[in-house]
Amino acid sequence: MIRLVTRLWIATALLAVGCAGPRATVGLRDVVAQELGRDLGDLPNHRCTIGAHRGSSVAYRENTLPALLAAETDPRYAFIEFDVQYTADRHIVVFHDQRLFRLYGRLRSVGDITFAELSAATDGEILLFRDLMEQLHRKPLNIEIKSQGDPEEDARLIDEVVAVVRSHGRERDVMISSISTEAIRYVKQAYPAFPTGRILWITSSTYLHVDPLTNHLYETFAETGADYLMLHVANLRNLKALLADKPRNKTIMFWDFDDRMVLVHRDPGDRLWGTSRWADLAAGLWYQITP
Repeated sequence: MIRLVTRLWIATALLAVGCAGPRATVGLRDVVAQELGRDLGDLPNHRCTIGAHRGSSVAYRENTLPALLAAETDPRYAFIEFDVQYTADRHIVVFHDQRLFRLYGRLRSVGDITFAELSAATDGEILLFRDLMEQLHRKPLNIEIKSQGDPEEDARLIDEVVAVVRSHGRERDVMISSISTEAIRYVKQAYPAFPTGRILWITSSTYLHVDPLTNHLYETFAETGADYLMLHVANLRNLKALLADKPRNKTIMFWDFDDRMVLVHRDPGDRLWGTSRWADLAAGLWYQITP
């Protein structure tokens, strides 16, 4: 009876503070089993929060309005990630790749054509960032800046993205991420209130699991000042060292080329951006008492 009352209290608290519900939560061992197909033995089963990578990108074409709106309402996702970049005429669009080929069979680059040409080539499927922000209201957002290698252009893109975010009053629940070290440094300098994520795919420590390489990964990451280390799931092979060496004020996330991103709650400070300590505490208690 006490257990039931406790669960009801926590469920009420989760709703009151707007925290991710239990369907957006999974144990770390389950993540490893799904991604690597193996059991890492004595691995602590830390709570993990699930987000939608490029929206609900398995059920729908990635980064499109149907994918992103589905992620907004699907309780399996606690947050939503999408990518932004410029067209030739400086419209900010929601698209991941540099070229259209993988999704639309065309060789043209997004940055080399106008938004009108892009719309014609994709039957109007690619979104303007400002229009998307009119549609998403409920969940924290992870906006990835698709760097084209020009720091000045990246800074201009970040400035415009931040302006749109602020116009919607979303400063508290938007994280800005990028593969570009310069882009992340610019965000930390110009907009220090925004949480940031540094994206990495394969590093020397991914397959060579020795402490000096793991330490070097964290040293390189620390130079950017980013708050979230966003690693490809191949790095789960080095998970024990990553968790053991993780700074307490930084949070690890994992991503793959599917619809899921995973935020690992290793320490009390590992919270989903845009959520309060109370919300995170309630979610943690729910995870502990729910089979």
